[in-house]
Amino acid sequence: MPVMVPGMPPVQKRIMKEQALRSRNWFGRKGKDGFIYRAWMKNQGIPQDMFEGKPVIGICNTWSELTPCNAHFRDLAEAVKKGVLEAGGFPVEFPVMSLGETLVKPTAMLYRNLVSMDVEESIRANPVDGVVLLCGCDKTTPSLVMGACSVDIPTLVISGGPMLKGHWQGKDIGTSDVWRFDVAHKLGQITQEEFVEAEACMARTQGHCAVMGTASTMAVMVEALGLSLPNNASIPAADSRRKVLSQLSGRRIVEMVNENLTLSKILTRQAFENAIMVNAAIGGSTNFVIHLLAIAGRIGVDLNLNDFDTHSQGIPLLANIQPSGENYMEDLYYSGGLPAVIKEMKSIIHNDVLTVNGKTMGDNCKQAEVYDRNIISTMEAPFKPESGIIVVKGNLAPDGAVIKPSAASTSLLKHSGKAVVFENIEDYHARIEDPALEIDANSIMVLKNVGPKGYPGMAEVGNMALPKKLLEQGVTDLVRISDGRMSGTGFGTVVLHVSPEAAVGGPLALVENGDIIHLDVSSRKLELAVSEEELAKRKANWQLKEKMETRGYVHLYQTHVEQAHLGADMDFLKGGSGSQVTRDSH
Repeated sequence: MPVMVPGMPPVQKRIMKEQALRSRNWFGRKGKDGFIYRAWMKNQGIPQDMFEGKPVIGICNTWSELTPCNAHFRDLAEAVKKGVLEAGGFPVEFPVMSLGETLVKPTAMLYRNLVSMDVEESIRANPVDGVVLLCGCDKTTPSLVMGACSVDIPTLVISGGPMLKGHWQGKDIGTSDVWRFDVAHKLGQITQEEFVEAEACMARTQGHCAVMGTASTMAVMVEALGLSLPNNASIPAADSRRKVLSQLSGRRIVEMVNENLTLSKILTRQAFENAIMVNAAIGGSTNFVIHLLAIAGRIGVDLNLNDFDTHSQGIPLLANIQPSGENYMEDLYYSGGLPAVIKEMKSIIHNDVLTVNGKTMGDNCKQAEVYDRNIISTMEAPFKPESGIIVVKGNLAPDGAVIKPSAASTSLLKHSGKAVVFENIEDYHARIEDPALEIDANSIMVLKNVGPKGYPGMAEVGNMALPKKLLEQGVTDLVRISDGRMSGTGFGTVVLHVSPEAAVGGPLALVENGDIIHLDVSSRKLELAVSEEELAKRKANWQLKEKMETRGYVHLYQTHVEQAHLGADMDFLKGGSGSQVTRDSH
């Protein structure tokens, strides 16, 4: 922030501020260079005074009709522009690659790192002094934050907001019901016509998933990190207050530029610890782990997988939201929003961390109230005593794996059973409904080669659907283990992110049908009951069967992606290059 000397004339103060703006290296130039930078911008009808020392605010937009969760972002961008103009800034909107979890194949996660590169280079290469990130569907949030962290200019995040809960046959429904509908359809409890009818009844408004899936978890994450204005996480997309928040964010980012309030000043170690604790209290997605690790790696905060277990311990489930609870994101907002949840945690969180509005986390939550105790509980009388993320390790996952106990069956949190092994997702689909498949209520399903390199991209297939023959017997859950991920809207006793993955020769690759596996969540253990001698013999005979790409981005990804316990970022993207551009084009 420029030094303001007491008694300095206002004109001199303005000149000092202008000199500190990145955009002056473009628009403040004289001669041919300045002419070129300004002239082509003016063909959009921009008057000269916009180039004369106003902070230039980039609006990074992931709008796309192929990303339905973000399809309303044009309206949000216009609201941001209003706020920027009101505060004396110069708004410029720019697009980056958009990732729609529902459509992108093979998985949106494959392209998270690519989008982060798009964001990083788009910000650095252009004359922007501050940036507003418009995020919604799952991977758009971490990818945009990762890219912005590597540049480290003043940045503020706006989430698109959850859709309103659906209504079908007299019941409230949301994305978590997709898994229930699938089971009911398989068992003949609902017809194909009812199945199709439920589609329109569930996704009936703009916005991302109405439950505490990964998209809502990411919105909670950015608010808990201090990167958004209060209540960003839960205002429904269809609520006019989402536009109000966007307009206020537009005003605030201009102030942040004037204060030189950069990401690195907000994203401290304590901010990351707050995010982990809040994620536990709201029953957030397991995907939170892999994204927060990647963000920490970009901003330079030392965070590891064990931190998620350590800082989740002792924190119960405070938000009664699906899939860990019963209700929806809009209910959370009407009941007081995330500030009310964080206020309930004031005795354990870091209240003095700085947030984007210039206030501390504690100050932002001081006036919050809980309006419905059926939605937001107290620490003393929570909805569930155990929440958050638990990290399990052992000879099957030397570098760790994760499980979400609030979404699991209590009876299976300590369990031993015979492995039913699927070598990849195609093998699973080919055999899961085979009447001859040897599987029962005590079995443990194991899925290999769906990790970062093996899939590639670490798909959300870890919560494998159970075979129809077990569903007909009344079996609703089995222990499932994989090196992949699962949707934040999913549930079950699912062990995920096994590291190292099968495709790099991790122990998961060596599991065979009938092997006994021991899971003991309270003891943080995941063990394969096979001798070291036998495992060594199997390892000597192991060969990678999955295809490794030889060209394009996927080849780059498979060559450089790190393992899940490190955040699955590319090894060459750790840290950042800063905001300085060292060479001119003219």
